Amino acid sequence: MKRPDRTGDRAPFKEPEVSRIGLGLAALGRPIYLTDRRSDALGAPRERTIEAMRSRTFEVLDAAWDLGIRFFDLAPSYGRAEEFMGAWLAARPTRRAEVTISSKWGYEYVAGWDPNARVHERKEHSLAMLEKQWPETQSALGSAPDFHLVHSVTPESPAVSDAALLRRLREMVSKGTRVGLSTSGAHQADTIDSALSLPSSPYSAVQTTWNILERSAQHSLEAAADNGWLVVVKEAMANGRLATGGFPDVDRIATTARITSDALAIGAVLKHDWAHIVLSGAVTRAQLESNASARPLLTDISALDRLVIPPDKYWSERSKRVWS
Repeated sequence: MKRPDRTGDRAPFKEPEVSRIGLGLAALGRPIYLTDRRSDALGAPRERTIEAMRSRTFEVLDAAWDLGIRFFDLAPSYGRAEEFMGAWLAARPTRRAEVTISSKWGYEYVAGWDPNARVHERKEHSLAMLEKQWPETQSALGSAPDFHLVHSVTPESPAVSDAALLRRLREMVSKGTRVGLSTSGAHQADTIDSALSLPSSPYSAVQTTWNILERSAQHSLEAAADNGWLVVVKEAMANGRLATGGFPDVDRIATTARITSDALAIGAVLKHDWAHIVLSGAVTRAQLESNASARPLLTDISALDRLVIPPDKYWSERSKRVWS
């Protein structure tokens, strides 16, 4: 599988100095999220004040820098993630030119930092939402992101059908913004295929869930990479389900290979050339160091094929996960 051309006007991303691992701030920018064992790492939700989470975010960002991680993933719906990233960069202004920042639009955070809020985010893929969130993102970061993705696109989204919205996205591309989409749900492959088939598609990047349990989008991701798109994989650890103790078969193979279960899960993605960046959702330095130890797997993991979950079931189960 060929790697995307990184030369010319459509070069998909700055080559990270060391790592194909990126850091996503979905679990750091807000007090609660759907990943496992957050209380073990962050204390009780009442202890996760804005200042506490800002401090923790800076700590993890510093760790990422030390580990050679240069790709960072954000979104307005990740609470104060863009604000935290912007503040971290403002205190270290020489680093902006060395990192790649991907943010999104189409979801907004509505919980007001209340861990007990009934609703945490609201989805809207409209031209009005794009025009609202684009300047907000630039203001929070202190500059435009390197990539701007439509957040959580599904086949019925206006992001693959609305003429006015697509025209505006093409206009942004013509002015130098790299536009992409993230996907979610049981029909990720259909979404990617639709975006690839658009006439004069504005998209040149995709962020998609792929892991040992959910592999349904693989052929579409291969096609995206072959078309020169940046391919970013999210949820490689299935929101923590593939960490130690989640699946005995994963733990057994990891132990035999003398690596941690999280490194095995991430390494299972890194072995594929079409996966250019694999996101870590770490909330501590120790978690990030363990994630970043992952290397493309040489170990045979075909025994794990039986763990694959049909996408309808996988996403149904994910939708029922408790935020904590």
